[in-house]
Amino acid sequence: MSKTKWPGSVLLAPVPPVLVTCGEAASENIITVGWTGVLNTKPPMTYISLRPGRLSYEIITATREFTINLSTVALVNAVDFCGVRSGRDINKFERMGLTTLPGDTVKCPMLAASPLSMECRVKEIIPLGTHDLFMAEILAVHVADALIDEGGKLHLDQADLLAYVHGEYFGLGEKVGSFGYSVRKKKKKKRPAQQK
Repeated sequence: MSKTKWPGSVLLAPVPPVLVTCGEAASENIITVGWTGVLNTKPPMTYISLRPGRLSYEIITATREFTINLSTVALVNAVDFCGVRSGRDINKFERMGLTTLPGDTVKCPMLAASPLSMECRVKEIIPLGTHDLFMAEILAVHVADALIDEGGKLHLDQADLLAYVHGEYFGLGEKVGSFGYSVRKKKKKKRPAQQK
């Protein structure tokens, strides 16, 4: 495959367009964030990157708390709207008809329609340039009961999660493998018992 060289750019894709909730009571806000991911397993750590001019930046800097809410195909309109409108001008929860639930560990709300919400506490804020990185510990995870089977296994593949690729939204496609499948030993087929 031939390739054309471009200057360094933020073209990692797909990324999860999550809905981040922050603040409490009258100062509650919601913002769409594409720059997020996993940093560590124990303790569980994540991050979000925000522009300093955003209202959520101010709120999270002051409270040092936020909740990451995974988004679904059904939430795509809210995801887009909350990423292009400011909470300074409009109550995005009301405008998008989004219901919240109180957090257990942090004071900011969770999004009721999200299949999975992570309550986070900021450990460090790192200025990077256009954005500042909010490194945070994941204190609690809230999962929709419908995604947990009788054995306690999480089935996020059934959540109809949303992905963002260079300005466009996509629903996740079909499963094409699972972690470690390429090195897993194949089960030997049992030979039928010979008749005597």
